[in-house]
Amino acid sequence: MSNSPDDFSLIKRLPPYVFNVVNEYKTRARAKGEDIIDLGMGNPDQATPQHIVDKLMEAVANPRNHRYSSSAGIPKLRLAISNWYKRRYDIDIDPDSEAVVTIGSKEGISHLMLSILSPGDNVIVPNPAYPIHIYSVIISRGDVQSIPLHDEDQLIDSIQKVLNEVWPKPKVLILSYPNNPTTKTASPEFFQKVVDLAKEAGLIIVHDLAYADLCFDGYKAPSILQAKGGKEVAVEFYSMSKSYNMPGWRVGFMVGNENIISALKRIKSYLDYGIFQPIQIASIHALNSPQDCVEEISALYLSRRNKLIESFNRAGWEIPTPKATMFVWAEIPEQFKEIGSLEFSKMLIEKAKVAVSPGIGFGPYGEGFVRLALVENEMRIMQAARGIKKIMS
Repeated sequence: MSNSPDDFSLIKRLPPYVFNVVNEYKTRARAKGEDIIDLGMGNPDQATPQHIVDKLMEAVANPRNHRYSSSAGIPKLRLAISNWYKRRYDIDIDPDSEAVVTIGSKEGISHLMLSILSPGDNVIVPNPAYPIHIYSVIISRGDVQSIPLHDEDQLIDSIQKVLNEVWPKPKVLILSYPNNPTTKTASPEFFQKVVDLAKEAGLIIVHDLAYADLCFDGYKAPSILQAKGGKEVAVEFYSMSKSYNMPGWRVGFMVGNENIISALKRIKSYLDYGIFQPIQIASIHALNSPQDCVEEISALYLSRRNKLIESFNRAGWEIPTPKATMFVWAEIPEQFKEIGSLEFSKMLIEKAKVAVSPGIGFGPYGEGFVRLALVENEMRIMQAARGIKKIMS
């Protein structure tokens, strides 16, 4: 009997992670002593706010919190989530039937797809996309119907076209606004059109709202559950990773349609015992406390965004200014277009000493672009711009 990966049907459907190619290139350069400015992975570089860490340490000291927790999240955390939605969006969420805690949104989305898809079910995923939006479907033995991530009206038309032409009729639509990687934003009017379309077509909407708090220039990210009838067809994920600088803590949650919530709760009850309880207790404290730290984190990304756009423009690489997220989505400069995003990303490491994420890693419609994460301080961003200037001249 062979144990080759080629014998495992699922693994054959999962291509090698494109980002690993760039990471290996970066690691080799650093091993040679080169100073590489890493704007690749969206991994926040700042510490979790101290009051959240203090609450964690207090909870860890209590032995009662060392036992198995609840896979759906402890009741007080689900209540804090419901209260957060009420304060922020004026949406009523029942903490018992319309909220579930997840081990970050990546785990939640993956297990949700396992719980609601049958083999061969079609899922519409606008592209470029955060990879788990695509591969959670593949892992669940579903089929992805990719459409270009157009602006709002065109996207509605593309969704409608897939619904009319693809068989079996798509079961799920995955959206994410503010969008990673493209930084595109959505309006409440767009969400209402999508909800109306989903109700008519019997489509489930899964919305990833990971960057809800990182919005700039007066823009405020809406929730899809604010749309009339939203809870009839939609669920929404939120992650504490970016807003509270808690990426390694792995805390997220899903709210919305109670039947879909129930499905995720059921599968999680078989798969995990939930997040370590002290982390859940610290998360309650984070959500219920004054939100000054979230505003400070957003302001830091705004300042870095401004510095990157200004310094890269001066270096000869003109990039549009994003209204949200901790990323910048940049078209490859004309003179390097033909080599593609992966080779361009390698070249940036080699010649500019800057690491970025190649657009092709987010799907075929990402080709021609790279994503830059705002995870280095402003001095390092300016150093990156100097490296960029060398290759542009």
